[in-house]
Formats: sequence, structure tokens, C-alpha cells
Amino acid sequence: MPLLNRKIDYALLILCYLHHKIAGGCAREIADQFALSRPFVANILKDLCRQGYVRSQRGVKGGYLLCDQISSRTLANLIDALDDTMQVAECNTDQPEACCSLAAHCPIRVPIEQVHRRIRELLESVKLLDLFAQAGPIGDPSLQLDLSRCEKMQVT
Repeated sequence: MPLLNRKIDYALLILCYLHHKIAGGCAREIADQFALSRPFVANILKDLCRQGYVRSQRGVKGGYLLCDQISSRTLANLIDALDDTMQVAECNTDQPEACCSLAAHCPIRVPIEQVHRRIRELLESVKLLDLFAQAGPIGDPSLQLDLSRCEKMQVT
């Protein structure tokens, strides 16, 4: 199972698009740019709006813009905001006994917790704006090729 689900993947695409398109964009425009489902893009934009990643503007020239707070947001923040908090294993919770009868004497629970902690620290160190700055401008042919290849890989 991938660490980043489709919703997080698309949220990253949407946020990257808005990062490079200073004037903002609407759900239709973003969906068309990446050949995505318009309703799914609209739902993700609503979630991003509720979580303070983007703000919406109504009207003829309406659409979505990145919020200023995005400069401090990390990949871990985005995963937590749009999905359940990432866990390497079910027992990586405050109450591991609730999910597994072996938790009290499991020999791998502590090493798995350490792996979880290291992955979490890495995700918390990745600033979203750093990802977007490395992505290149929207419309870049290499970006389009990468996205179409990823899209085909996800459809299984």
C-alpha cells in the first residue's frame, strides 16, 4: 500500500498548480490541466479550504488561491489534514493493546515504532513549498510526461 493515497497525490498536484499559478485557479481548470475528475478535484479543494491550505474567492473571477500559512506546512501536516494520521502498523497508537492481543509482548512492536518515528520525522521535515519549487512550472512537458505515467500506474 502506498504511503500517499490518491487523495494526497491529487492534493499535492493541486497545491503545486496553485503555487505556480499566482493568480489562482478553479476546479475545472485544474481538473483539465491534469485530466482528473472534476468532482474529485472540487472535493479535494473543499477539504484544502477547510484545512487552511487554500482560500476560495467567489464570483466571475473566482477560484482558489494558496493561503499564506502554506509556507510553514509540511508533508506530514497535509497527510494528517486530509487522511488519517499515518501509521506504519496498527499498533503505532497510544493504546496498542486495543488493536492487537500480542502488543504487550510483541518482539517487533518497539522496532516498528522506531521506524514509524523516523518516517514521521522525515515527513515533518519536508516543507510543501520546497516540493513545489522543485517541480518546475505547470505546463512543462517533462511534468506532463511524469504525471501521465503516474496516472497510468495508479489505474489498476
